[in-house]
Amino acid sequence: MPGLRRLLRDDQGRVLVVHPVYKDEWDIPGGIVEAGESPVSALLRELQEELGIAPPVGQLACVDWVPPAPPWDAGLMFVFNTGVLTDSRIAALRLQPEELDEYVFAPPADLDKLLPPGLARRMNAAVLAADAGQTAYLEDGLIRLLP
Repeated sequence: MPGLRRLLRDDQGRVLVVHPVYKDEWDIPGGIVEAGESPVSALLRELQEELGIAPPVGQLACVDWVPPAPPWDAGLMFVFNTGVLTDSRIAALRLQPEELDEYVFAPPADLDKLLPPGLARRMNAAVLAADAGQTAYLEDGLIRLLP
């Protein structure tokens, strides 16, 4: 199943990073696409469940092919850019306590310290692509130039 993440930023360009209760590492809002569900529908569902908000989907910032890492098969990760969250949207964030216990807005330069390496590479590439108004194709978080 494909996975998806949402590039949510504040007016200072910082990226929303969440802490799941079921693991030690920080993460980016999103989840897994369920059977019969489109990536956009899954993203809207996950954000409503996890954060209590439904911001506009926005442009696709990147697609990342992730190699297999047992027990997981290879997969595709989609990162959608929503642009800037307004102060009122940030104030409306409501973490689902069964899934998330904390969130921060982190400068892109700090993502390498907070996120697992592959996710940090993916999100840094998504920030660059979003800022350029483009969509990046990645393999394991690394930008691949297509012929």
